[in-house]
Amino acid sequence: MMDAVRLAIIGGMLWAAGAAALVFGVLPPGDALAIGERVWPILLFVVAMTVVAELAAAAGLFGVCAAWLARVSRGHGWLLWGLVFALAAVTTAFLSLDTTAVLLTPVVIAVARANGLPPLPFALTTVWVANTGSLLLPVSNLTNLLARERLGGIDPWQFAALLGPSAAAALVVPAVILALVFRRSIGTRYTPAAPPRVQDRPLLIASALVVGALLPLLLAGIEPWIPTLGAAAVLSACFAVRARRSLRPSLVPWQLVVFAGGLFLVVGAVEAWGAAAFTTAVAGGGDDLADLWRLAGAGAASANLLNNLPAYLALEATADTPVRMAALLIGVNAGPLITPWASLATLLWHQRLVADGVHIAWSRFALLGAVAAPLTIAAAVVPLTWR
Repeated sequence: MMDAVRLAIIGGMLWAAGAAALVFGVLPPGDALAIGERVWPILLFVVAMTVVAELAAAAGLFGVCAAWLARVSRGHGWLLWGLVFALAAVTTAFLSLDTTAVLLTPVVIAVARANGLPPLPFALTTVWVANTGSLLLPVSNLTNLLARERLGGIDPWQFAALLGPSAAAALVVPAVILALVFRRSIGTRYTPAAPPRVQDRPLLIASALVVGALLPLLLAGIEPWIPTLGAAAVLSACFAVRARRSLRPSLVPWQLVVFAGGLFLVVGAVEAWGAAAFTTAVAGGGDDLADLWRLAGAGAASANLLNNLPAYLALEATADTPVRMAALLIGVNAGPLITPWASLATLLWHQRLVADGVHIAWSRFALLGAVAAPLTIAAAVVPLTWR
């Protein structure tokens, strides 16, 4: 809760700074209107997807899926971990990295504990996959939605064609590192626990049907906010009939909306003031492997110093070709593994970790991330040169 309040406070400060830029003429009104026109569909998608994911979690959809994976694994720790990894990757690709970090983390912790396995390897898997697995589709990450619009509104299939091999590499490298680091904890046998009790089966079925119908619609090439808003409306109607108390104002991520809106204004003002020369000097301008590594590295370093969203916005102007845009996304999506503030998903993940009584020192988190992030970025950029 405290992280959410801080996010809202920072967002309010950003809005004040953006308003000052408008008043003093740093940001022309026309530019501010253009920013609003660009951003509103993206923020509407984020709000609608958050509502869908939260209600699906409240219906028990993620818990049932994870418990089913534990039964399918038949007591083999490696198989369960692999299936959890796959579930996190699919959830991230279609329902966004925040869904994986916030909603899947407590589920996999509960499943690990119920089956007598240490929860930390499974919890760390969710946050790493949430970040590195968010390259495949436009809806996987807010930065992807911004990049899709910058690339002329390419459809999800074209986006996946551009980043598909890189997305695969960005998953394989963390998987190998996690498997090596936690091989003793994961490679054990367990006795499968009894499945969790479903509180409201009709709501569970409705949630499964809505999410199942939403996934292919996100690949249909229409604006993502349209089917997602429809899914949120249908699920909200179901909960209004079956569990009205679950429909609470906190379902809407208003803190993120305030933060993102203010951030877009401030970055727009900085660009209008003239920051392009500096970012170009930092990120280079070529499409060869060295320059792509340079751009991805700049994105990763900026994300770990600031946050992945301002890092993307600051470097977006330097990503003037599809391949360079892909390299930037690799840096700002797969790179935020070192500092806790590098992505909002990591902060929210840690909040859930503390709530569930799982501890990892930030020093250990940073050390593991400092190994994983450069290797992941280096491997993921290489496929961009195969074109």
